[in-house]
Amino acid sequence: MRSRATNLPNMLTYARIVAVPLVVLCFFIEGTLKGTDVARWWALFFFVAASITDFFDGYLARAWQQTSTIGRMLDPIADKLLVAAALLVLAADGTIAGWSIWAAIIILCREILVSGLREYLAELKVSVPVTRLAKWKTTVQMIAIGFLLAGPAADKIVSHTTQAGIVLLWFSALITLYTGYDYFRAGLRHIDD
Repeated sequence: MRSRATNLPNMLTYARIVAVPLVVLCFFIEGTLKGTDVARWWALFFFVAASITDFFDGYLARAWQQTSTIGRMLDPIADKLLVAAALLVLAADGTIAGWSIWAAIIILCREILVSGLREYLAELKVSVPVTRLAKWKTTVQMIAIGFLLAGPAADKIVSHTTQAGIVLLWFSALITLYTGYDYFRAGLRHIDD
């Protein structure tokens, strides 16, 4: 049991969880919420590194037949922590503002609702597998957040990086709505009362 908890795929998942406060900390280096250019590049670095582990932890676990209960539990939690923390920091510093806050709210609400549904269905011993579209949703979210973390720092190099991130955020929010509906439709079949 101990060796499964410390296998490489799970260590990658743990690393993704550790990256969450590092991404947030980049915006608080000077003691206040401030996304300097250097801070944004560091946040992007930690976020991209963490996002890459999201692919490799699952891939290696399946390829090496090292899937584990703790890995299945922590993998989606790590994803949600990373996305939620990044979206909250980006909203707090004003990168995501105005109507675009709704895209972030849609994403966060769906993540919480689907997590609750999965927990309920797990008590009924019902598994809801992750769909291919849900995996694409996660990919688009990660790319959008990456663009937004670089934001104004990247705009100085490639114009409209922040705007591209906002467009991708809305696109991922739309996919999020659809995949969330899909999960609820599948889950409703197992709700008795």
